Amino acid sequence: MDAIRFDMPLEEALTTQRAVRRLKPDPVDDALVLRLVELALKAPTGSNAQSWEWVVVKDRAVKAQLARRNRQAWSIYGWLGRRATRGDAKMQRLLDAVQWQAEHFEEVPVVVVACLRGVRPVFPPVAATSYYGSIFPSVQNLLLAARAAGLGAALITLPLWSTFSVRRILGLPWNVTPCAVIPLGWPVGKYGPTTRRPVGDVVSLDRYGNKPWKGRAAAGIA
Repeated sequence: MDAIRFDMPLEEALTTQRAVRRLKPDPVDDALVLRLVELALKAPTGSNAQSWEWVVVKDRAVKAQLARRNRQAWSIYGWLGRRATRGDAKMQRLLDAVQWQAEHFEEVPVVVVACLRGVRPVFPPVAATSYYGSIFPSVQNLLLAARAAGLGAALITLPLWSTFSVRRILGLPWNVTPCAVIPLGWPVGKYGPTTRRPVGDVVSLDRYGNKPWKGRAAAGIA
């Protein structure tokens, strides 16, 4: 733990963070995992309720149960994804990584499950948006902290296709909802470059579709 530093420049962490699914089975120090969660807790939360709960899963038997739920969902989504992206080599490589993660889920040293106290509201729709707004900023904090520490991580939700089942696996009470699963470990390879569309391609001005900066990066806009 003493050798791990979190002094990576913020811009470097932001521009090199990516979903890393191929992870070594090597252990991750408990103190480091707790430090990541501690940094996650610095994120804002609705009404400062701090209603999050975190479950750190290391027991292989528990991971195996989560892995089974993950593979059940992947058997459907993976098949659909393969068919929908036939001929797209880049997408097929991405699906290969998700497939690898599904097949090696039990070997991941740590799986962090981010939860919220309270049952997810269904109506009105804005209530569900507000609900998840209290957990995902903290998940992003954790992902950035993991990147700064040299760890690999990815936010996934396939294991949560049945929250009832996951509550039972993790011993969660009915009023604690699992929201995100983060497999965490040392990456098999190196962090590669991320490729993203130019910011001008995804930003509209005043009304959707008005894109005066199309094809341009922020650095090229006066």
